[in-house]
Amino acid sequence: MDRSRPLALLIAAALTLPGLTALSSAARAADADVVRNGGFESGLDGWTCTAGTTVDSPVRSGRSALRATPAGSDNARCSQTVTVKPDSAYTLSGHVRGSYVYLGASGTGTTDVSAWTQSAPDWQQLTTTFRTGPTTTRVTIYTHGWYGTGAYHADDISLIGPGGDATQPPVPPTGLTTGSVTSTSVALSWSAVPGATSYAVYRDGVKVRTVTGTSATITGLSPATAYAFQVTALNEAGESARSATVTATTSQPTGGGDQGLPAHALVGYLHASFANGSGYTRMADVPDSWDVIDLAFGEPTSVTSGDIRFNRCPVAECPNVESDAEFKAAIRAKQAAGKKVLISIGGQNGQVQLTTAAARDTFVSSVSKIIDEYGLDGLDIDFEGHSLSLNADDTDFRNPKTPVIVNLISALKTLKAKYGDDFVLTMAPETFFVQLGYQYYGTGKWGGQDPRAGAYLPVIHALRDDLTLLHVQDYNSGPIMGLDNQYHSMGGADFHIAMTDMLLTGFPVAGDANNVFPPLRADQVAIGMPATPNAGNGHVPPAEVVKTLDCLTKKTNCGSYATHGTWPALRGLMTWSVNWDRFGGWEFQRTFDGYFG
Repeated sequence: MDRSRPLALLIAAALTLPGLTALSSAARAADADVVRNGGFESGLDGWTCTAGTTVDSPVRSGRSALRATPAGSDNARCSQTVTVKPDSAYTLSGHVRGSYVYLGASGTGTTDVSAWTQSAPDWQQLTTTFRTGPTTTRVTIYTHGWYGTGAYHADDISLIGPGGDATQPPVPPTGLTTGSVTSTSVALSWSAVPGATSYAVYRDGVKVRTVTGTSATITGLSPATAYAFQVTALNEAGESARSATVTATTSQPTGGGDQGLPAHALVGYLHASFANGSGYTRMADVPDSWDVIDLAFGEPTSVTSGDIRFNRCPVAECPNVESDAEFKAAIRAKQAAGKKVLISIGGQNGQVQLTTAAARDTFVSSVSKIIDEYGLDGLDIDFEGHSLSLNADDTDFRNPKTPVIVNLISALKTLKAKYGDDFVLTMAPETFFVQLGYQYYGTGKWGGQDPRAGAYLPVIHALRDDLTLLHVQDYNSGPIMGLDNQYHSMGGADFHIAMTDMLLTGFPVAGDANNVFPPLRADQVAIGMPATPNAGNGHVPPAEVVKTLDCLTKKTNCGSYATHGTWPALRGLMTWSVNWDRFGGWEFQRTFDGYFG
């Protein structure tokens, strides 16, 4: 070879040799980046992520990058399905940071490929190539981390090759109509649109739901309120214009409403069947600040019997206990003053598993007997421990299959129907059974998760129109991931704000954007806190209680967590317990009175 000849001339000569085909400029021009929003400049638009968000630092280029945090049973996969040409070559590349980060393509029609790095302390490029099969028109590209290894970042993801056949966004849906309308929900349906892969529902101009079918029930609405709805159709090319508007007005609530509660209520558990270190407090000695008094506890004769008994604290344990007659008279006096007195079922030691229809019926009859004997206003469900768990095939909170779940829902609906609209129904689940459902639900897609994860969600959802109050125990809890995809721990206002925001905003269950637990009304939610450090882990001082209320009701004093709304109608606070607050000099009560008084 004559090394003096310029390289460009050597290449030009090579392209004219027999048997070699030059890549024409037209062919090169046909290659394009077929990834949508590969730099994450438009948030997660175009991407489906199990646990991801966009951040402004660190970024490789532009303003944003992806940050995704794998959990113990989730690899934080983010994916996008793109249109490609059959029998064509593609190069997939992207820049990543973190440990065990993968970039790959599936559904290629030939050999699915991936590239990965064990450790990338700074931005590192991953690249791989593949050829599509003879009939392949769509390929899914993805990035993910590894289980429990910490957050990873990705930016500037591209797939270079021939662009697929251009498609057009769908036409707008027609035939939008309303179906069943309740005090908190509106059912919608519409005609199918050819070529649409999903539909978006808009409420008063704001997108609130994306579904794959031609119907949706929009929940979490306010009673006696008019709403306007539209829908759009979507495919890989984009979103249609909006449909014609339909309006619906929710009805007045027939259950689960105020039941005579004040706008802001203080809820407390009264140790009526035991004393413990806080001492016994007589019903007549409970201050007027307490609007809902939960008698702790009604417990079963055995775990699966459904036979609930309420036994007053014995004199040997509670020397100052009042007589049954005095106790009942004090209850009537509280009710005359506008207070609600409930029997709370369960607690730490009262495991209740309604495994059979017989146990369900026994539960209804035995609880009714307690309510009738003491003239109570309703029922609080405080199932803890192993009372509620989900069978392995029970994956849809809207349609539960597990007997202990189905039977509990049936029992509560029966009690509500028996006692009517004035019946007060409250629940006090732990965070493990509610907010943890944002990450995990039951045993999970691959099994191995704790079957109790999120197990209260189907009960809450089924009873949401009958539920007076949900006061999750924001104490004795491990770290829980909030809607910002960050873990929040007990000990400050941040935990209460993040946990309550999830209830009032709604959240995808187990990260599934098509399976969203709808928000509750603000007047249905109270925040559960320990009254004193002795009462439970997670106690916060009065200043942190005030910060929590300021943030949620006024959107001031919020700290680092950004809420998704402002809820001045937030019902109030719940505490464990009246007895412990008395032991602590009524500090919790005074904080509530000072804020809402």
